Amino acid sequence: MAETYDVIVIGGGIMGCSTAVSLAQRGVKVALLEKNLIGAGPTGKSSAIIRQHYSNELTARMALYSLRVFQNFEEQVGGHCGFTQTGFVAIVAAADQAGLEANLALQRRVGIQTEMLSLAALQELVPGLTTADFVAAAYEPESGYADPYQTVTAYAQAARRAGVAVKQETAVTRLHFSGDKITGVETKDGRLSAPIVINSTGAWAAQVGRLAGLDLPINACRVQVAFFRRPPGHEKAHPVIADFINATYFRSETGNLTLVGLIDPGEAEAIVDPDRFHEGVDDGFILEAGERLVVRYPAMEQSQSTGGYASLYAITPDWHPIVDEVPAGSGFFV
Repeated sequence: MAETYDVIVIGGGIMGCSTAVSLAQRGVKVALLEKNLIGAGPTGKSSAIIRQHYSNELTARMALYSLRVFQNFEEQVGGHCGFTQTGFVAIVAAADQAGLEANLALQRRVGIQTEMLSLAALQELVPGLTTADFVAAAYEPESGYADPYQTVTAYAQAARRAGVAVKQETAVTRLHFSGDKITGVETKDGRLSAPIVINSTGAWAAQVGRLAGLDLPINACRVQVAFFRRPPGHEKAHPVIADFINATYFRSETGNLTLVGLIDPGEAEAIVDPDRFHEGVDDGFILEAGERLVVRYPAMEQSQSTGGYASLYAITPDWHPIVDEVPAGSGFFV
């Protein structure tokens, strides 16, 4: 006989685990299914930047809510998330300053602590940063980054404490429907029944969607990060910096490292099979990321490359997440 739940969540990354916790804490009987291990996918390799700088009000409100969770993680979730408050800086060209100021006005309206930072103040915050190509930057003192694996593991542990049946190495092979209503899923270990199934599989969301006969516009795209060891005299940790002029982001990491990735819409073109892609970093990417980093932070020309890795983004055509019941009334949520 099939195990029966109120909700089945597919995907044991940060989205699936946090969704399962939130439901279970409200008295919902939940099963969480992960085809590999908790955090084994893109979540465990996330840059884990915690920032609130968004131009969409709903997203900004969600980011502020999330920041408060990270700030009070032990109380709200339990365990450790490795939250490190470094501050977050957004740098844009002078031509985009009006847009930056509009974003800040929106963010302050929803309660986010953010401000325009003068070039002198920014150079004091991050000595050695090049500021000749812009006139001001946005600064969020409360933001920073977390440890992605610690965070998702803590959520999985919280899910178990709340009564969630966490099933690892349990791939979903089929979705069951009765007419237009979902009734459960099939796994290698048998059938699980539920009137609601949530597809929280990120880069695999389109694959799971096809089991429901859906063509979800969600692509698995390969993205890379590189690490550089800061040179003598620059050992001090620096804020998370989003440099929209040079299309890079970088943040401090333990071991006197700086992690560097790209802010590049072109990453949406790097579509791969999420089960078969090169997880190592490309030499050309290390060179490009390093060159862009040095333009903004010249002292890093004396840094040492320590490699990197590749992981996945789940990217939609407008880069905004799909959060909906698809189709309406089916009980299948994305």
